[in-house]
Amino acid sequence: MKARDILAQKGSRVVTIHRKNLLVDVMSYFLVNRIGSLVVVDRFEKILGIVAPVDVLKALHKDPHNISNKTVQEVMSTDVIVAGPDEEVESLMAIMTENRIRHIPIIEDSKMIGLVSIGDVVKAQLTVHEVQINYFKDYLEGKYSS
Repeated sequence: MKARDILAQKGSRVVTIHRKNLLVDVMSYFLVNRIGSLVVVDRFEKILGIVAPVDVLKALHKDPHNISNKTVQEVMSTDVIVAGPDEEVESLMAIMTENRIRHIPIIEDSKMIGLVSIGDVVKAQLTVHEVQINYFKDYLEGKYSS
């Protein structure tokens, strides 16, 4: 299974935000959209970074008195790891695990076509494993002729 297969199932909607938005806005986006990260883009939809709830918590812990004035650009991660639509699920899992990230934007022809989360990858792997198990069960029960 590939990233494009995951996006075909879950959809390609990506919630984005601009770097000048306040962190208060970020928290609203997380809660209203029930998401775990926001891709930070410029006015041309070019990826500038990514922001997650942990980034907001770190900012709150570091400077609680000025949190209402902080902007996305002050806390976002700018070293965004991306993948292509033909990236295999196993590869996505390895990238996420190795880099300790939970979301990977999927890029095709220099355009973001979706966002894959660690939950999406785990779900895809479970689906693949279920299909394999069912195939082997059918094989062992003699449902396939030799």
